[in-house]
Amino acid sequence: MHKLFEKTKSAYRPAYLLSQVSSLLGWDQETHMPKAGIKARSAQKEYIAGLCHKMSTASQFESALKELLVCQDLSKEEKCAANLWNRDFQKATKLPKSFVERWTATCSEAVHTWQIARENNDFKAFCPHLKTIFELSAERAEYLSYKDHLYDALLDEYEPDATSAQINMLFADLKPFLIDLTKQSASDPRPLPPGPYPVDAQMRYVADLMQEMGLEPHHTRLDMSAHPFCTTLAPTDVRMTTHVTKDTPIPNISAVMHEGGHCLYERGLPEQFAGTPLCDSISLGIHESQSRFWEVIIGQSRSFWEYAYPKLKETFPQLKDFSLDDFYKTLNRVQPSLIRVHADEVTYTLHIIMRYELEKDLLTKSLAPKDLPDAWNAKMQEYLGITPPSDAMGCLQDMHWACGNIGYFPTYALGNLYSAQFFAKFTNTYPDYSNRIASGDLRFITTWLKKQIHCHGRLYSAPELCKQVTGSPLTSTPYRQYLSIKYK
Repeated sequence: MHKLFEKTKSAYRPAYLLSQVSSLLGWDQETHMPKAGIKARSAQKEYIAGLCHKMSTASQFESALKELLVCQDLSKEEKCAANLWNRDFQKATKLPKSFVERWTATCSEAVHTWQIARENNDFKAFCPHLKTIFELSAERAEYLSYKDHLYDALLDEYEPDATSAQINMLFADLKPFLIDLTKQSASDPRPLPPGPYPVDAQMRYVADLMQEMGLEPHHTRLDMSAHPFCTTLAPTDVRMTTHVTKDTPIPNISAVMHEGGHCLYERGLPEQFAGTPLCDSISLGIHESQSRFWEVIIGQSRSFWEYAYPKLKETFPQLKDFSLDDFYKTLNRVQPSLIRVHADEVTYTLHIIMRYELEKDLLTKSLAPKDLPDAWNAKMQEYLGITPPSDAMGCLQDMHWACGNIGYFPTYALGNLYSAQFFAKFTNTYPDYSNRIASGDLRFITTWLKKQIHCHGRLYSAPELCKQVTGSPLTSTPYRQYLSIKYK
């Protein structure tokens, strides 16, 4: 590597290592930290965030970066990394250190309060934190600056260069199609035999599944949390969580395949560029395309369960007389439901659209936080025809707003679109893919995704990568076709 590139990488290293420490603290908070540790953890994360911000905007790094940006003999990868470093640096310098510290502490305490509020169905306890989160988010957007809409500055943190105007057009196009398809495809298949489905047996099953997908135990680990997630401490240390219920193994399996898709993306990034922007994901939309590719396109396909169902029946005797046909219909039922993470393929994006609309209204203060439960329930009734019986099953179900992840939700919908377009290319590349999956071969999927998507890191933008992999810009057509063929 060029000596100036190495110099910049070295100057950035303190910020990189501190970000890993922050990730570790966050992972521990959601998995193993005693509840009474929240005050101390908030203070720890606040301090680390301030220190990380200081290191990522330090004069030593700025000086090295300026030299790198004007260097004429960099490789394509090094030049790209320099531009990305500069983009990230410019954004970081817009945020005052005091704001970063306050933001981090606020979100840490909000997550803790959200967990308790959800357990007790107590929206009023969480509402003050929600109000503060959105007030700080508006302040954050002003610091970061935007051209047309306050929301764009926050969306850009997850999906670079995307705008709310683009998302508005996309969702306005998809919403009526999805509402209509939901009505056409609604089904009420035979229910899964009653539990209990023991937790230990479920965890043994999904542990084997992780290895079959290509997630090696010496690089990954699986724990439990209130809300499944994946976090990366290093390219060789990627961690994921799941949420388990004894009533059914399906949510656990879906969560593990979803988070496993995220983990495989992180594991497939170019490790030789660790500590630079190139060893990072392009966008949350691309990241979600990988989780949705595994969770629903592969994990809810008949060919996958031709292979995986016999072992599931061995693990849980109550499935002995429950046929593969019945299981496949149950897994792919279309039925409006309350919980986003358990939603079927057809209604899932409707859950995302309503969250997007609500968070924009909260951000611009056209919706008061105290009125969120009523607004949530009204949209659920309008889009899905159901009303949550409690806030715990309604507006308190997701942790994203407690985490301060305003602008994140649209990336789930983009992930669905990207995954369908990638899948269309995948099936052209492997016409016999169904037979290979049915035989238990999953690693060829991982290999293809790594070669086409993961290994590039942030070398390309999301639109550039989509066109490189599929030959065309992102469009909703493959997604519509995929859903229509499967469900109509």
